[in-house]
Amino acid sequence: MSRHYALLPAAGVGARMNADCPKQYLELAGRPLLWHALQPFEKHPAISRVYVVLSAADAHWQNHDWRGLAKLTVLRCGGATRAESVLNGLEAIADAVTEQDWMLVHDAARPCLSQALLDKLLAAVRDDAVGGILAAPVADTLKRAGQGQRIRETVPRQGLWGAQTPQMFRYGLLREALRRAGTEVTDEASAVERLGLAPLLVESDASNLKVTFPHDLEVAGWWLGRCQAR
Repeated sequence: MSRHYALLPAAGVGARMNADCPKQYLELAGRPLLWHALQPFEKHPAISRVYVVLSAADAHWQNHDWRGLAKLTVLRCGGATRAESVLNGLEAIADAVTEQDWMLVHDAARPCLSQALLDKLLAAVRDDAVGGILAAPVADTLKRAGQGQRIRETVPRQGLWGAQTPQMFRYGLLREALRRAGTEVTDEASAVERLGLAPLLVESDASNLKVTFPHDLEVAGWWLGRCQAR
């Protein structure tokens, strides 16, 4: 039976946050942002192991308390891009997993993943021949910018989805896809698509947000507080 592993690339600096430290270490509800991103996988019984990929030069990890994360393994092999960090992480664990094991790659800055959404992804993708991702249908009217940051055109939103994470693929398939795609693809699904395959879209919602800009941290705090109050 195939096992399930989570891998979180956390070697970036989060420049758009304008913070004094990489955004994965910013405080959210008394803990680093990354701690919250790890929690859903730590708690879920289907996840066998959780890997976090750090930069070799990361000097922030040891400044925080990570006790209680019994499934966690730290890999200091992060690269210059997300794709490079994920591929380096996959290569580093080659002896611990099989080609058919499932890898769930999750953003280190996506702290509000619920157990319900994780359950939904696992159930939808477990028998899929390709794999799939959490994603949300685009609700806003989309504009393409032109010269001077003026609207050049309106882009039809029908059939458009915003990609989220986790993105769930077989270990062997994902490693091969990233090896072929190079380091510039922005998510794992893009690499798999380049193999001529079509990953499954599993409908998510706005609660599974990614912290990218400073105000996102406040929204994430609100979501976490709402979940804890239930």
